[in-house]
Amino acid sequence: MATFYLVRHAQASFGAADYDQLSPLGLRQSVRLGQYFASRRLSFDAVVTGTLKRHAQTLAGISEGLGAPLAATPWPGLDEYDGQALIAAIHPEPLTDATTAEHYRYHFRQLRQGLLQWMLDKTQPVGMPNWQEFRHGVVNVLRQLQASDAQNVLLVSSGGPIACAISHVLAIPPESTVELNMRLRNTSVTELSVTPKRLALQTYNTLPHLDSVEFDSWITHA
Repeated sequence: MATFYLVRHAQASFGAADYDQLSPLGLRQSVRLGQYFASRRLSFDAVVTGTLKRHAQTLAGISEGLGAPLAATPWPGLDEYDGQALIAAIHPEPLTDATTAEHYRYHFRQLRQGLLQWMLDKTQPVGMPNWQEFRHGVVNVLRQLQASDAQNVLLVSSGGPIACAISHVLAIPPESTVELNMRLRNTSVTELSVTPKRLALQTYNTLPHLDSVEFDSWITHA
C-alpha cells in the first residue's frame, strides 16, 4: 500500500505586497518538517509540487531539514485558487488592508463565502477556471500518481487543492470542503493510503513536527 503525504506550504506573507513568499517563520517551519521526516527515516519515491514560489520554497526548506535535496516535478494542478478573484466576485469594492484583527477576520469571512459560491457554480471569478475544472486538475494529479509504482509520495501544495483532494476521497459537499480548507495549517501533513483501486484518508491536518510546547508559537494558518 502506498502513502501520499500532502503538505500545505509553510507560512506565506499575508498582508504583504507579495503573498507568494515564505515569511521567516515559514522558512523555519519547513526546515523543521524536513528534520521530522529525517528523524523518521522517511524517504520519497516521487515528489510533486505546485508551481508557486511558496511551494518551491517550502520544498527547499524540507530538503534542508532532511539534509538531502529533493528533486520535484512541478504540477500546475496543485496550484492554489486566486483568493482575491474569489472575493471580488462577491465583493466588487476592494477590501480594506488586513491591518487589524477585525479586518483579518472580515477578509476570511469573505473568502469563505467566495469559495462556497464558486464551488456551487454561482460565480465565475475573473481569470479562474470553474470549480469543476479546478477539481479535475487536482484529481488528475492523484490518479496519475495512483497509477504509478511510487510507494511514498510527497505533494507540496496549498489549502485549496488539499481540501479538494480530501473532498474527492470522502465525497463530501462543497460546504464541508470549504471548512476543511479554512482549517488547514501551515506545513500540516495529510496522509492518503493508496491502492491501485482506492484512495483512503489516513490523517488530516497533522503537525507531528511541531508537537512540543516549544513550537506552540510556530503554528499558523495563513
